Formats: sequence, structure tokens, C-alpha cells
Amino acid sequence: MTLKKTLSALTMMLALPVTALASEGAARLATMLEPLETYQASFEQQILDGSGQRLQQASGTMWLSRPGKFRWEVDAPYQQEVISDGSEVYLYDPDLEQVTVQALDQRVTHTPALLLSGSASELTENYDVTRQQQGSNESFRLVPKSPDTLFEELEMTFRGEELRGLEMTDSTGQRTAIEFRDVRMNQSIDDSRFTFEIPDGTDVIRDTH
Repeated sequence: MTLKKTLSALTMMLALPVTALASEGAARLATMLEPLETYQASFEQQILDGSGQRLQQASGTMWLSRPGKFRWEVDAPYQQEVISDGSEVYLYDPDLEQVTVQALDQRVTHTPALLLSGSASELTENYDVTRQQQGSNESFRLVPKSPDTLFEELEMTFRGEELRGLEMTDSTGQRTAIEFRDVRMNQSIDDSRFTFEIPDGTDVIRDTH
């Protein structure tokens, strides 16, 4: 899963039977996410192959505001941005002078980023969820029920009430691990953070799928 595909997965997110444990995990995760109104953090992202060898590394900053608004900025090794204004999502690549625009997928819990910015009450409809406690860390394993995804498993890790990590695994065993730092929850974020003005001379691709 390349960095661009990972960002696409953050803007778009194997069916197993729902067990009592999965239902309890989803209920607990919903309890963790429901109080979340805004979320800001810096992040470090690594892409690892099936043996754990690092293929790619990136860093940046992200902002979320429920419902449906987010901004994900990769600063290094090269710039890339994903912005949702609540109705459309923009994937902007400054080096290529290209932006891809698509409608916001209203199935909010099909997407890791939208999982946070959308309705946590839909979790049981879209994921099988199991929970694990490890000291002060609480982790949730989510398996999408829809086969139309770019990953097969997502793990969310909380420290106390704060989301501190996401890890996605695709069908080849490749993992994308994201660690969040300098977390700020439920602080005011100017709405202009979630608007995107297409720069002059930028190629625009409209994804209608």
C-alpha cells in the first residue's frame, strides 16, 4: 500500500459473524468516540512489508471536526494533503500540480478518517470489533464487513481517552502504522481549516465512482 493509496484509504475505508464480544467491543469503541467533537495531532506514519521491514516513512499534521470534516497534511518526505469540507474530499499533490475531487462517502465508518469525524453509532453495521486491554493502552481490532476496501484490518489504540495510533493491514500483509502525538481534543478549530481553494494551473480530476 503506497503512501498515496494510504491517503486514499483515509478518504474512502471480510465479513465475519458478529459475536457478543464483537458487539461489546463496538459499544465500547462508540463510547470512546462519541464525545469527540474535534481532534488535532501531529503524526508519524510508516509503511511496513509483511516481514516488518520499513518501506516508507512520512510525517505531518491532521485535524478533524465532526461531522465529516478533516484535513490531513503530509509534510515529509514530500507534501500531500487530503481535505474534506463535509461534502467533497480533495486529494492534493503539489509536486504533480494535481488534485482529485470526489464526493464524501456518506458511509462514514468505511473510512478510518471518517470513522472519527462521523457517527460512531454505525460501527456495528460496518465492522466486526474486538477489544483488548494492555496496561494503560486499550486497542480495538476492526474488520470491515464490506469486501470493497483497501485494507482487511484496522487497529485503533487509545491511551486513556486519547487516540494514539492507527494500524491498517492489507491483503498482502503490508501494514501502515500511524502514531499520533501532541494530541488536542475538543478544542476550537477555525472552519477555514477544512476548505480548499484549488490553486491556479492545477489539473483537476473528478472521481465520480
